[in-house]
Formats: sequence, C-alpha cells, structure tokens
Amino acid sequence: MPVRPIPVGRRWPVDRQMFVVAHRWVGLVLAGFLLLAGVTGALLVWNDALDEAISPALFRVTPPSAEAVPMDPVDLVERVQARYPQAQVRYAPLRVEAGRTLVVYLAANTEAAQQNAVDLPNDQIFVDPYRGVVVGERKWGDIGQGWKNLMPFIYRLHFSLALDTIGSYVFGVIALLWTLDCFVGAYLTFPAALKKKRADSKPWRRRWWPSWKVRWDGGAYKVTFDLHRAGGLWVWAMLFVLAWSSVAFDLSEVYDPVMKTVLAHQPEGVTPQGASAAQAAPLMNWRHAHEMGRRLMAEQASLQVPPVVVINEEALGYDASARTYRYVVRSDRDIRDHRGATSLTFDAGGLAHLWLPTGAAAGDTVRTWLTSLHMAAVWGLPFDVFVTVMGLLVAMLSVTGVVIWWKKWRGRRAQAARLVGVAPLAAAKATRAATRGQVA
Repeated sequence: MPVRPIPVGRRWPVDRQMFVVAHRWVGLVLAGFLLLAGVTGALLVWNDALDEAISPALFRVTPPSAEAVPMDPVDLVERVQARYPQAQVRYAPLRVEAGRTLVVYLAANTEAAQQNAVDLPNDQIFVDPYRGVVVGERKWGDIGQGWKNLMPFIYRLHFSLALDTIGSYVFGVIALLWTLDCFVGAYLTFPAALKKKRADSKPWRRRWWPSWKVRWDGGAYKVTFDLHRAGGLWVWAMLFVLAWSSVAFDLSEVYDPVMKTVLAHQPEGVTPQGASAAQAAPLMNWRHAHEMGRRLMAEQASLQVPPVVVINEEALGYDASARTYRYVVRSDRDIRDHRGATSLTFDAGGLAHLWLPTGAAAGDTVRTWLTSLHMAAVWGLPFDVFVTVMGLLVAMLSVTGVVIWWKKWRGRRAQAARLVGVAPLAAAKATRAATRGQVA
C-alpha cells in the first residue's frame, strides 16, 4: 500500500495522550527512587555538620595549649602509613584546620589483597594533628558499625541505593529517565491547542498561566494536582540540573558521549610510562610526591592563559592501579565555596595531566557548574537552604504524582464497574419487554 506524502507545511501530529501515558508510567517507576533521593539529598546538604554532630569525637580535638601548632600533614600521613602496613594511603588533606582532626583514607594494598584477600576493617582514619595519634576510625558507609556511619550510609543510599556499582547504574538509568521526563512533564502543562480560534480567544501565554497556580480552595484533589504541576514548573530548571547532573555522576557512559558531541572538553590524561596495576607500591614517598606536585602545579599554573592563581593546597591522592599521584589545590578557576578541584596527575617521571574546573573547556565548565549546583557547593547558606527545599520538593512531586495516579485509577475502576452494572440491567429490561410482547 503506497504511503501518502505529508503536504508541505503540515506537521506530524502529536498525540498528547501518548505523552500522558508515558509520563504516568515513567513517573510511577521513578517515584520511589526520587522520594529516596529527595529526602536523602535534603539531608546531605548538611552532611559535614550532621556527621560531626553525630560523632564529635571523630572530628574534633582539643589543642594541648593555646600556642600549639598542628604537625605537618605529610608527617601525619607517613605515620598513618607506618601504622597500617597492610593498607595504602589513597587520599589525605594537605591543610589542617584548628581544633579538627585530619581525615586520611586508606585502600587495601593491591599486592597484599592478591595474596591474602585482605579486606580492611576500617578505611577512614581520624588523626589528632597536634599529637600525631589516631583518635578514631571507621569503615566508610558501613551502617553495621552504628551511628558513626549514619551520614556516610545516607550518602551511599543517595548515590547508589547502598549497592555500590550496581546501584549506581540503577540510579543512572533512573536519572536518565528523569531527565527525559522533565521535558514530557513540562510539555503536558502547556494548554491544549484550540480547535477553532475565535476573536475572543485568550493568548497562549494567558491560557498557560493557570498551570503555574495552585487552587488552594479547590478541594484536596485539585490542590494535589496543582502542587504537582505548578511545583514542577516553578523550579523546572533546577529539576533538570539535578536530573542531568545525576546522569553525570552515575551514568557517564551516556553523559560523556552526549556532552562531548556538543561541547569541547579538556584532553584525557595519558597513563605515565612505567605504570603497572600489578605493583601497588608508590614509586616515591609522600614527601617527595608533595614536593613534586607543588613544583609541577606552580609550573603549569604559570603557563596557562591567563595564569592560574593558586589559593591554597587541598589534598594529595594516590592511585595504586596506575601508580600515579593527584595533587589538588584551590585556585581562581574553582567556583565551589569549599574544597578546590584544580588538580594535576603525575608520577616519578613527570606530569601526566592538568585539569582545570572552569575556563579551559566549555564542557568541563558546564560539568563543574552542574555538579556544584547539585551538591549545593556554591553561594553559601541561602543556596544550601534552597537545595534542601528542592530535595523535599522532589519528594513531594513523587508523592503527589502517585496520589494523582491512584485517584484516576480508582475513578477508572469505578466507571468500569458502573458500565458493567449497566449492561445486565439493560439486558434485563430488554428481556422483560420481549416477554411482555410475547404475552400480548
């Protein structure tokens, strides 16, 4: 059968009901996940403060005297490494805050793990920077250790359902569906096209305006419906930021190809010569690595146009699989309120890769802004409060969406039941009429 061509100037028909059905079922799939993500995300805005309030002994220390000066962070790291020979220090801050512990992160020594299947009982070590002694430790995210791991466990729930890699992929798929549903949901708030335009017809924008309002005096169902519709419209841009940045966090297999197609990114770092996953021992000690990282950063910062201004050191990390160090600083290219992300990767042979969070490539600048907004890492306390409200709003949209579906589902069932009841009644009337006719 030949296909009839579409006349020039005609558009493909858009079936609004198709989008309604898609939004309904995708929303039901998303609801439970987004309820969890919204509530946990609202808590994680205050992660550091809550973690410290729950476990003050892990984060706070009292200086031995008013004149006491913290020890060099690198010396503290070397002490931790000597105390835990079965592990490898993988990350440590290079700044010590007065009255607070230095938090060092460990990873299982690759060689030891291959031989003895070593699983570290604890991988987060809290060190008194004045006395150089360990004051506490925990297995990050292991809720079995009690309250001291509550906030890390909530963090794991938020990003991976506490299922690590598998959960991360699940949440990544959910985030991708959420991103697409943001556009479907916005489209469904648009007013339906007028079948016949009249002289007194309202402009499209005026017909759309009721979608932005809540009819507080319209009854429970109308309030629920309006909260779902208007609540999503007023903060649509931030909902999209949260959804797409979640894809960046959990499903880079989708985010990276899409963004690299439309925006430039800094080149990927090359693996330094001599790297071997089978050899976990660093090619140089932390002291040497710190000095080398500081020198390389100064050199690379001066070569950028305009030159990068280093504000302070942040941390030093070690990747055992590639046998490379990562030196992190806060610079004028950072946008977050705390914890800089300007970094370079190197080994004993020299520089492998410099990464700047903004100003070097549009794609990396966009990603930095997306992830920083997601984590409420910019604009101080007001934005912290806003993102907390956003988390609760995401939870509200999930609940109201399910309530709307439930109400409509019950309505359809009731209507179907009435129709089923009408059919036998009509048949009975017809039978009685036929019988009267036969008798007559």
